Amino acid sequence: MPDGQRNAAYEELRRPRCVALRPHALAACATAAVMASLAACSSTGTLDEVQTSPTPSQAPAAALAGQPSENLGAALARALEPVLRDDETRLAVVVRDLNCADRKIASYQGDASFNTASISKVNILAALLLQAQDEGRELTAEERQAAEAMIKTSDNDAANLLWRAIGKGEGLDAANEQLGLSSTHGGPGVHWGLTQTTAKDQIRLLESVFPYASANSVRTREGLNPESQAYIRELMGDIAEGQDWGVSAVSSQWSLKNGWVQRTTTGLWVINSIGLVTVDGHRYLVSVLSSGNASKQGGISLIERAVRAAIDATSGHGRHRPTGTSARRPVGLR
Repeated sequence: MPDGQRNAAYEELRRPRCVALRPHALAACATAAVMASLAACSSTGTLDEVQTSPTPSQAPAAALAGQPSENLGAALARALEPVLRDDETRLAVVVRDLNCADRKIASYQGDASFNTASISKVNILAALLLQAQDEGRELTAEERQAAEAMIKTSDNDAANLLWRAIGKGEGLDAANEQLGLSSTHGGPGVHWGLTQTTAKDQIRLLESVFPYASANSVRTREGLNPESQAYIRELMGDIAEGQDWGVSAVSSQWSLKNGWVQRTTTGLWVINSIGLVTVDGHRYLVSVLSSGNASKQGGISLIERAVRAAIDATSGHGRHRPTGTSARRPVGLR
């Protein structure tokens, strides 16, 4: 069932402030401004070669997504100015290079709140798996069938079933406290798509699925175990054709989940994309949230242009792909 069919309860978003635009030439300056700060990052490192990050029990929630870099943030903002041309549209972008040991992030409007639409389905599955872990059980056959449909084809009926299974918004909030998501709050009643989140919190969620530590490391009591992490990664790496846009715009190696819904009050679209991509040997966690898009396709185009600009600004690797192209199918991300 398409995301757009369950939008009657969506409340009116506040009208955004106008964004001052600068010439396209500013985007080209972004890479040079940050390359020095990224010199310590390995271009060929693997997940096992990166230092293990603090667990939720060892660090405050704000530290789970690393420390934002002012230089990277400024470069990212400049790169995104030519992308965000519509005063009606709100946009937030956060990028993390998993090969970079200092764990800095590039953030643009990373603390701004957005409706999740269907990206909340990853969060619902994480909550379900955490609850099953705490109960010392495996998912039932019905739960696995629903999880597969919910993530791979964004099936809303499956999401409704699992939303009820985790205890709706209250259950989601309890799981997010374990995962260190401090700015994500479950939607009211049956409305999981009205869950509020930030781009930074979505990076924290992705960190719980794509950890810095070795897959053989012992999990903490609070987090997803390696089997749960691998299960979510498997589903996010097998998204149905036609729903595999978004963060995949920069690489053929991806795991992702997208969300999209048209608001009945305004006719405008919420378009979101979260996931992991591998570009020139670097693994990036990417979260892009938007609202106020005039059309679904226009919102997807915005998201993909933002992803390309963000990877380019924070690493210099994004320039390998011409604007307007997108790699669609995943390769080996499990």
